[in-house]
Amino acid sequence: MLSGRDDEGDAILAIHPGAGGTDSADWAQMLLRMYMAWSERRGYDVRAMDIQPGDEAGVKSATVLVKGPFAYGHLRAEVGVHRLVRLSPFDAAHRRHTSFASVAVYPDVADDVEIEIDESEIRVDFYKASGPGGQHVNKSSTAVRLTHEPTGIVVTCQNERSQYRNRENAMKVLRARLYALREEERRKEQAEAAGEKMEIAWGSQIRSYVMHPYQMVKDNRTGVESSDVTGVLDGDLDAFIEAYLKSTE
Repeated sequence: MLSGRDDEGDAILAIHPGAGGTDSADWAQMLLRMYMAWSERRGYDVRAMDIQPGDEAGVKSATVLVKGPFAYGHLRAEVGVHRLVRLSPFDAAHRRHTSFASVAVYPDVADDVEIEIDESEIRVDFYKASGPGGQHVNKSSTAVRLTHEPTGIVVTCQNERSQYRNRENAMKVLRARLYALREEERRKEQAEAAGEKMEIAWGSQIRSYVMHPYQMVKDNRTGVESSDVTGVLDGDLDAFIEAYLKSTE
């Protein structure tokens, strides 16, 4: 199951809420906690690289580095859109809401892997890191935004107090995303050469977590289900991950 080129290595996990305001931002934070709990169960080390708090609750975005054997090999099973159905704690009428958040996973690229990055093609912006509600959490511009102009990839990092460390982390994420882009293009070329049709699965809904009117987590790709929603959100993900990896052997 874990024989891919990058499966043995560390992973960079990025979570972004979809449309839906505070509910989606809260759902993104719930997913972040779920993956941190799953990582802890496996003895992996999770390091925050860029976590931007939501205006009222949750997160606007979160990027973490997951370090441990086969972290990428397992977490690549989680790429896609995750859907939550629940009674909203942010709705005064306590109505049912559906929230979406996307999960992206990139291999942490080793320094000896050659990734061509022309520094002249990167726009670097420095700004003040923000906390919940947009408040400034420091007075100096330590947060970093990198824009890779040829691809349009934008990476931000603000968790470190040092501008240098944030830039270093942002470059690590940029390298990982450019590597993933290169590998995706390589796979498409191989598939086209073999006469295969490539399914564009990025952004497709992979799993639903229903908390109302019943309790159920269902993976849309494999059909694996669990009625223990709390357990899944507490990091019990192995059945879903293993089923997906076996289905793609």
